[in-house]
Amino acid sequence: MNTTQYILHALVKSAGEGQLTAQEALYRQYCKAMYNVCIRMCGNEADAHDALQDGFITAFRKIYQLKDPNTFGGWLKRIIINQCIAQGKKKFVYTQLEAPVIELAHETDENWWTNITMAQIHDAIKQLPDGCRQIFVLYAVEDYTHQEIADELQLSTGTSKSQYSRARQLLQQIILKKMVANG
Repeated sequence: MNTTQYILHALVKSAGEGQLTAQEALYRQYCKAMYNVCIRMCGNEADAHDALQDGFITAFRKIYQLKDPNTFGGWLKRIIINQCIAQGKKKFVYTQLEAPVIELAHETDENWWTNITMAQIHDAIKQLPDGCRQIFVLYAVEDYTHQEIADELQLSTGTSKSQYSRARQLLQQIILKKMVANG
């Protein structure tokens, strides 16, 4: 076990025993990455902060269930994602869509996306409608399958696929409009 693994193991063990300093250290280490997951899933800062806070509270309450302290980051991420999904279920509407056709104002080449930055993509993701944003993030960023998304959100796989397709088309439209506007 290397030093980093040893420290993580000790922090997780101490946090499981209720030591607030260990919980705070874990929070500080993981809060930025988990906030990024929340903001992508929730789309706004207020909901992202709520999901982050509730996710960490749940994690610290259930930390005794963690079998391997070295997997804390992945385990926490799953809790955070589940918190975002639960929050979204209260607000978002997912509908089966016909394959949407979005006409773009100008011709684009096949590799239009090679000239955009991650910041532009992140900004465009936040502009997507709630339901398709959450499905897009789960599928494209968090590597869920459409079946896993359908199971988590209690949808059909067809709805997951159509929302994902719509999200991709809307992302392209959002990004290309911004590129045209900026010259």
